[in-house]
Amino acid sequence: MRPIFFAAVLLAAPLTAFADTPCGGPFTTFIEGLKTEAAASGIAPATANAFLANVGLDPSVLRADQKQGVFQIPFVEFSRRLISNDRINRGRSNGQKYDAVFDRIEANYGVDRGVLLAFWAFETDYGTFQGDFNTANALVTLAHDCRRPELFRPQIFAAMELFARGDFNPNTTTGAWAGEIGMVQMLPYDILENGVDGDGDGVVSLKTSPADALTSGGKMLQSLGWRAGEPWLAEVVLPRDFDWSQTGLEIARPISEWSALGVEPRNGPLVEGLKASVLIPQGRNGPAFIAYPNFRVYFEWNQSFTYVMTAAYFATRLQGAKVFEAGNPDRGLDSNQMKALQNRLQDLGYDVGGIDGILGSGTRAAVRAEQNRLGMPVDGWPTPELLSKL
Repeated sequence: MRPIFFAAVLLAAPLTAFADTPCGGPFTTFIEGLKTEAAASGIAPATANAFLANVGLDPSVLRADQKQGVFQIPFVEFSRRLISNDRINRGRSNGQKYDAVFDRIEANYGVDRGVLLAFWAFETDYGTFQGDFNTANALVTLAHDCRRPELFRPQIFAAMELFARGDFNPNTTTGAWAGEIGMVQMLPYDILENGVDGDGDGVVSLKTSPADALTSGGKMLQSLGWRAGEPWLAEVVLPRDFDWSQTGLEIARPISEWSALGVEPRNGPLVEGLKASVLIPQGRNGPAFIAYPNFRVYFEWNQSFTYVMTAAYFATRLQGAKVFEAGNPDRGLDSNQMKALQNRLQDLGYDVGGIDGILGSGTRAAVRAEQNRLGMPVDGWPTPELLSKL
């Protein structure tokens, strides 16, 4: 099965964005600008010249960048598409096959194997399809494009550093359309910062060595704030008279308080001593989860709420959790309806983060505010009823 890639909502690499990042214009002028900036940052001119000698713009990268429809699919359907019995079985098989590797990762970085297995599954279908875009061309194309140059331009210089080390060939290195490389899809800067030789052969090879890729992913999650020995997500059951306005990542309470409000676990006891949030990705009539602090680290890997929910949930399944109770969610909005809703919310003064048909954090927050104003259940799930009232 060809996996779905999620580069449209990229790893949040710790790079400094600046407002006037050079982009666009004649390509030759753009390349000369890269060479000048590379030299100013300490990269040898010969390295920059060799790296950029054969790069070019790739229109297929821009076409891929504009395809974001997968993120319009609601959580229940999205998770069912991605989590098959085959993926679960292969995940558990890989967990056993690389048991010693996962033991070292858990000991050194505190990241549970289910978490990394889920990323490995979703990003490249356990390494079977890692992307066939030329990485250098992809990075240069996206840096030249003026939509997000502040993210991609620094990645070019990181790739140059890897090239200087002998770990990147601009002519042959391939990966996802947005520049991620290897089995767990890491950007060049992240490889520089977190690449680990997990198999002890003296080389960091994220494309061919599961041990290197998984260990590097574990180190990166730790660097992003993963807390060792703590859970990330658990399914819960909520009482019917629950105050839905208390759901969402914006509200975090001690587990003891949630228990007092009637929140009950479905897969073993909740972990006391931690603050957590109650999440209902498809409203009050759909599945419900408790999200611990580690759940927020997922957004440093990928910023799509639907992807994060699904990856975190899949990790719990690989650790033995039951299939979630889907419930009977209220009908949501299709893409055109969601865009109409976003336009209306924007007209009302809300920052929805763009009219893209995707239920992101800005749109969800605006929906909750309008549900509250209109006297509707404040569960953050947009419905045709809400759209008609607006």
